[in-house]
Amino acid sequence: MNKEGEIWAVGGGKGGTGKTFLTACMGSHLAKTGKKVTLIDVDIGGANLHSFLNVSRPRKSLTDFFERSADLSELKVSTGIRNMNLITGDIHSIASDSIKFFQKLKLFRHIMKLNTQYVLIDLGGGSHKNTLDTFLIADKMIAVVSPEVIAIENMYHFIRNALFRKVRMSLRAHGFREIIEHMWKKRRENGIKNLKEFIDYLKESFSFIGYILEDELRDFKVYLILNKARSRQDILLGSSLKSVLLKYLGIESQYVGYIEYDDSIWRSVRNRQTFMLNYSSSPCAKEIETFTENLVQGKEIGLLRG
Repeated sequence: MNKEGEIWAVGGGKGGTGKTFLTACMGSHLAKTGKKVTLIDVDIGGANLHSFLNVSRPRKSLTDFFERSADLSELKVSTGIRNMNLITGDIHSIASDSIKFFQKLKLFRHIMKLNTQYVLIDLGGGSHKNTLDTFLIADKMIAVVSPEVIAIENMYHFIRNALFRKVRMSLRAHGFREIIEHMWKKRRENGIKNLKEFIDYLKESFSFIGYILEDELRDFKVYLILNKARSRQDILLGSSLKSVLLKYLGIESQYVGYIEYDDSIWRSVRNRQTFMLNYSSSPCAKEIETFTENLVQGKEIGLLRG
């Protein structure tokens, strides 16, 4: 499918890590620098991205797309920020797990055809297959995590599930569904302890599958953002997460930046203010600008010293 702009999907598996807040902030910065941006809230049943932009709940939403076949571009509403529009996923009559496969593919096609430079997709929590598939269509798969044990575990499981979904769908498309299902059930008997070992086992056991996976997973990369850092140890956690993803999943990741805990953030959320407009000179706004530019340029944060 040909697409007009670059798609960023912001996930992480757990609610409360700041995915929606950071989606709004990254989009605001991109728009401020003159980029045309469309934000899409696909958190079915829990869409609240508009609240972080001081926008009233839009009357038009993905309900119109799924039920009335409205063009996705018709559902854009103004965010009050030049160059940036919003499409909300506030669907009352459709549950996330009831969206049909053909509906999902249609949505993906329309997202790719949006006439905008950047599409930022705010994913809901959890690892439902529709959430994972939306994550996987992105040019940049962004995982937001906070320095808490549960959040870290959820982020790891989310990325693992996304990778496994990618492997399964890729091999199914080439007619190897039975092989992967059989090998997955037999993984413990073969001494396979993690997904990296499973993928390596498939490559070593079936050369033709190895070629497919090498091609399909070549561009599988996750971009890490650490939110709510309170210490230097928290900040360094991003580098440790990179090592974990490489060791147990075998995937490359980039730690693009962090945002330190700041009371101004919860004040902006409580007051329904657009953070990047009302707190533009704050240290956190500068941190957001830094990692957003790192994402644009494909860079990591600088090495921390001292």
